[in-house]
Amino acid sequence: MAPREDHLTEGEQVVLRLRTHPKVLLVAGLWALLLVVALVLLWWLLRGTDAYSPTMWAAGALALGLAAWLVGLPVLRWRSERFTITTRRISHRHGILTRHGRDIPLHRINDIALEKGVLDRVLGCGTLVVSDATEKAGMVLHDVPRVEEAHLRLQELLYSYDDGSDDGEWPPNEPQRR
Repeated sequence: MAPREDHLTEGEQVVLRLRTHPKVLLVAGLWALLLVVALVLLWWLLRGTDAYSPTMWAAGALALGLAAWLVGLPVLRWRSERFTITTRRISHRHGILTRHGRDIPLHRINDIALEKGVLDRVLGCGTLVVSDATEKAGMVLHDVPRVEEAHLRLQELLYSYDDGSDDGEWPPNEPQRR
């Protein structure tokens, strides 16, 4: 879940809320189609036998287990991953049972890079690599939809406001120095 309105600091506003691009569900959709075809084929081959035979029950249970693992799990992962850009930070939240998250304050960002493969270019998504001024590794956001828009909005946020200090520093939103 992305940061809710009550989890924002005073004066902070959400600029962009994104979810992982649905392209990550393509493989899950193919598995679902393959499982349906396999069940129909099995039903066709065993149609003259008893409908409640142990073979049919075992095939149904196996198909249900495979569907949960190969289809349900990727859908849950997709639904649980969020990217949020606010006027003060970039946030990444993910996880089904255990939620994980990381926020990078905008004043800590050193570099924002884009990566787009051929399929990403066709679908309008890509990877956003955010490097920050901390000891931790930066944030890599895979399969961000409308990645150019997210990149542009981050650039606008970084370079549009002066922090009010007279030290000549840029980027904006940097905490004032004392």
